Amino acid sequence: MYYIGIDIGGTNLKAGLVDENYCITATRKQPLQFTSMEQMGETLAKMAIDLVEENNITRDQVASVGMGFPGPVNDKQGVVIKTVNIPIRFMPVAEMFHRFWDGVPVHLGNDADCAALGEFYHYEDKNIESLILVTLGTGIGTGIILNGRIHTGINGCAGEGGHIVLVHNGEQCTCGRKGCWERYASANALIRQTIAVMDQNKDSIIWGIVGGDLSRVDGRTAFEAMHQGDAPARAVIDQYLRYLGDGLSNFINIFQPEVIALGGGVSQARDEDLLLPLQSIVLEDCFGREADRHTRLVKAKLGNDAGIIGAALLGLQARDR
Repeated sequence: MYYIGIDIGGTNLKAGLVDENYCITATRKQPLQFTSMEQMGETLAKMAIDLVEENNITRDQVASVGMGFPGPVNDKQGVVIKTVNIPIRFMPVAEMFHRFWDGVPVHLGNDADCAALGEFYHYEDKNIESLILVTLGTGIGTGIILNGRIHTGINGCAGEGGHIVLVHNGEQCTCGRKGCWERYASANALIRQTIAVMDQNKDSIIWGIVGGDLSRVDGRTAFEAMHQGDAPARAVIDQYLRYLGDGLSNFINIFQPEVIALGGGVSQARDEDLLLPLQSIVLEDCFGREADRHTRLVKAKLGNDAGIIGAALLGLQARDR
C-alpha cells in the first residue's frame, strides 16, 4: 500500500507518494495558483490523481491522502479553518477532494505538525513516544508529538511555540503580541541581529563577507565571521543561542519530551557552534537536570521531505485512534 502526502506552502504545492517504509518514492511540485477555494480543491485532487497515474499504481493501492496546511484544521470535519498568507477560510477540503476521487480517506493537519510527525516516524529510536520539532525559518514553527500522537489541543491550534513571549513588551510580532520567541530566535531574527551589529561595527569582518551588501546577509553569515575571529559576530551568536536556548528550555520544562529536533537552515550550523552549546544551556536551565534521563537535542533529518511524509502518515494516526 501507499500513502499520498501533500504539503501546501506559501508559494508551492508539493505532493509525494510514500511507501510502507515511510519513504518517498515519487513527487510532484507546482506553483500555488488559484482564484477560488473550489479551484484549489480541484488542484489538490488532480495532483494526487496524477501522482497515482504517472507511477502506474491503481487508486485502490492508496490507503489514504493527507495534507498539511499552514494553519489550524479540523480533521474530523475535513475542514481547513484558516491559513497563514493564503486566503483560505473554512474550506471543506475533504468534501471537495471527494468530488474527484471518492472513497479514499482524506486527512488534514497543520504543516508544522506534519513535519514533526515525519521526523517522529523516521527517528532512529523506534521506542520513543514524544518528539518536538522546532523549525527555524522566517518564523519559528513547532510541532508536538506526545504519546506517539500529534498534540493539537482543543481547537487544532496547539503547538504555536514561536508565539510564546520571551521578552515582555519586546519586539512587535506579526501575531499581534510583543516579544514572541520567533522575533528573537528565528532565522530572520538572526539576520536582523547580524545587520544591527554590522551597523554598530563598521570594521566587522561581516562587511567583507557580504561584500558590503546587506541583502546578502543570511543565517550563516555571523557563524562564518565568528570562525574568522570576529568579536561582533561572536557576540551576535552568543546572544542568539541564549534566546534560542531560553525557548527550548521552556518547552522542556513543560513537556519533558524525549527528543527535540531542530530544523531549518540555521540548524545546519556546525555542532560545536549550535547543538553543543544549546545542549549545555538547556541542561543548565531545565528542571530535572539531576535526573538520569534528559531530552535529546538533535538535528532534524528529513529537511523539506518531512512535511510530505508526515502529511501522508496522518492516515496512520487516524487509524490508530
